[in-house]
Amino acid sequence: MSKMNMNLYSRGDKTFVMVNMVLIGLFTIAALYPFIYVAALSFSSGFAATAGTVVLTPVDATIAAYERVLTAPEFWHSYMNTMFYTIAGTLMSLLIVIPGAYALSRPQLVGRRFWNLMVAFTMWFHAGMIPFWLNMRDLGLLDSYFGIIIGFAVNAFNIILLRNFFESIPSSFAEAARMDGANEFQILWKVFVPLSKPAIATITLFCIVARWNGFFWAMILLTDDSKIPLQVYLRHTIAELSDDEEFAATLLSAAYSVETVTAAIIVCSIIPVLLVYPWVQKYFNKGILLGGVKE
Repeated sequence: MSKMNMNLYSRGDKTFVMVNMVLIGLFTIAALYPFIYVAALSFSSGFAATAGTVVLTPVDATIAAYERVLTAPEFWHSYMNTMFYTIAGTLMSLLIVIPGAYALSRPQLVGRRFWNLMVAFTMWFHAGMIPFWLNMRDLGLLDSYFGIIIGFAVNAFNIILLRNFFESIPSSFAEAARMDGANEFQILWKVFVPLSKPAIATITLFCIVARWNGFFWAMILLTDDSKIPLQVYLRHTIAELSDDEEFAATLLSAAYSVETVTAAIIVCSIIPVLLVYPWVQKYFNKGILLGGVKE
C-alpha cells in the first residue's frame, strides 16, 4: 500500500489495516510452517529427526531419505497408481456430475423436487461402512482399479454446487439454443459447460484433491500391493520400518529414519498438487471472465 493511499485513511482506518496485515501474516506463517517443517525434516539426518532437533531448517543435511524412497520400485508403482486413480477418477466424476447437475437444474424435470431431495439426503445419511463394503464385494469391485474409480465417482455436494451454478445461468441462453434446433445434450455441452467454467474448475480441483488423498477405502478394498496408491504405500513403509528390529538397532548411526522417510514421501506426494493448483487457479480466474455474462 503506497504512502499516498495511506494518507487518505483516518488513524482508526490505518490501525485496522495494520492489524489485518499482521493477522494475515501470522495466519500465512501458521499455514506454511507445516510444509516448511516437513521439507526440512526430509533433508535432515535420521538421528536429528529422531532427537527432535529439526525446527525450521535441515539438520545434518542429507538426501539419504530421498535415495531410500526414490530407489524403491514399490514407490513408483504406487505413484503411478495414484496418478491413474486421480486422472481417471476425476474424469469419471465429471462425466457423471455435470449431466446430473444439469438434469436437476432443469425446471421441466419430472419430480425435480424429489430427485433433488434424494441427492441431498445422501449428504446426511448413508448405509455405513459394512453395507458399502458388502455392496462392493457383491458387485465384484473388490481389489480392482475400476472399483476405486467408480465406487467414489459421485459426490452429492459437487452435484448441488454445480446445479446451483446452472440455475444461475439465464434461461434465455437455453431458449435461444432450442430455437436454433439444439437438443438437451447440445445445450449442455455447447452452452452451459462453457459458461460454467468457474464452477467446473472448482469441482475438478475438489475431485483431484479427494482422489489424490484417498487412503482409507483404498486400504480396505485393495489387497494387491501392486494396486495400492501412494498414501497406502506410505503407511506400509512406516509399518515396515517401525517393525524392522535390525534397522531400529542401527538408528543412531542411520542416515535416515522413519520420520525422514515419511517426510520425503509426503514431499514427493504433494509436488503434483502444487504443480496442478496454480494451473487450475489460473484457469478458474479465466473461467470467471468467460462466464461473466449478464442477462
